[in-house]
Amino acid sequence: MDLMDRSTSGREARKTQDGREELVERIARAIREDGAVEPLEGLGLYRSSSPMGPVHGVSRPSFCVIAQGEKEVLLGDESYRYGADRYLIATVELPVVAHVTEASRERPYLSLRFDLDPALVGSVMVEAGHPALRGRAAVKAIDVSSLDAGLLDATLRLVRLLDSPADARFLAPMVRREIVYRLLKGEQGGRLRHTAALVGHGHRIAAAVHRLRRDFDRPLRIGDVAREAGMSASAFHDHFRIVTAMSPLQFQKRVRLQEARRLMLGAGLDATSAGHRVGYSDVSHFTREYKRLFGAPPAHDAERLREAAMVSSGL
Repeated sequence: MDLMDRSTSGREARKTQDGREELVERIARAIREDGAVEPLEGLGLYRSSSPMGPVHGVSRPSFCVIAQGEKEVLLGDESYRYGADRYLIATVELPVVAHVTEASRERPYLSLRFDLDPALVGSVMVEAGHPALRGRAAVKAIDVSSLDAGLLDATLRLVRLLDSPADARFLAPMVRREIVYRLLKGEQGGRLRHTAALVGHGHRIAAAVHRLRRDFDRPLRIGDVAREAGMSASAFHDHFRIVTAMSPLQFQKRVRLQEARRLMLGAGLDATSAGHRVGYSDVSHFTREYKRLFGAPPAHDAERLREAAMVSSGL
């Protein structure tokens, strides 16, 4: 590398570092207390002053960037860890477990989530001339990649618009399109095109995921779901595991148990009622599976979460 190349590389590295520092400062200013806000539709900001987790939730199709700190996302038996130099894309709604692994009061965890609208992704694909992938291979629903300077810059410009609501109304749609364009050109562009183009087994599995989430409390008949997807039961099972990192039965179990937890906390149901509501006829079976996932029996877990909520709210 000659002197000119080294000088150019040094300037680019400084510019990238300046961009990361500005992103930290702007997110910290936009969300001053621990929690989450959505200052623009489809743009979520998050802050935590200490490591946190495990938090059970459902991923949504989105592009996620961490400005400061680190996070680990578990999907089935697979783990995805990333920090400020990487980004995560999720393309299907799936039950996941998230841990904020690096955060402190002096250097809080700061991140953003940019929702990926399939219609927008498809529109940018057509306008940019990106061909839809015609292969039939299934693709993973979550992955992480390196955050390059161009994608960081576009993300930062979207966050800057938080200071100018009037400008955001007109400029945000253009910056959103640029972010999608850069994602399509990046390491995960092929996976994003598979999802947006609605072709191949990826689309069939996405439809099956939607069906299982909708009918989570009903008995699972793999043959019926596979026939709806136009696949054999064995092929469906294999491709479902590739996309979601879990079997259809494991997926249904996660969704059921997360819904039971929500019912106990949000609707005040007792463990027996919540278990029955989500499809468990055997209370002892429900209790065993709930404890295996959340680390405590249903009633104890719900009480623990209520107490933690009261402490965090200052009550």
